[in-house]
Amino acid sequence: MKNSYSTILSLERTDFGLLFFRLAISGLMLSHGIPKLITFFDAEEIVFVDPMGIGMVLTFGLAVFAEFVSSILVILGLATRLAVIPLIATMAIAAFIVHWTDPFVKQELPLLYMSGYLLLYFTGAGKFSLDQYFLRKK
Repeated sequence: MKNSYSTILSLERTDFGLLFFRLAISGLMLSHGIPKLITFFDAEEIVFVDPMGIGMVLTFGLAVFAEFVSSILVILGLATRLAVIPLIATMAIAAFIVHWTDPFVKQELPLLYMSGYLLLYFTGAGKFSLDQYFLRKK
């Protein structure tokens, strides 16, 4: 039978794992979001895929929001379950619409990101997050 100390230690490891995972996956996503953010404000004309038919600028803006703003929120662990929804949607569109006819190697990265963000959707941010900090304040 496990004692309470080993149970607490196990929970701590899970929370550290979630912290590491949030920092890693969203830090990597920022490598896609920051260049898009710069392009969004610097480009004279936005040329971007428009698989939903809502316009290239709006589609690009939504991708910037997901890949930059949502990634920052996930790193902070702030509104994590809500913040991953645009990331999941963006990665699903990239994998299943934009790269649907491409070789699997083009679908693999968005599928990996989407899987990670689905994990965070179901688990939440963990103990080491602003979500948890604000919940403890109540």
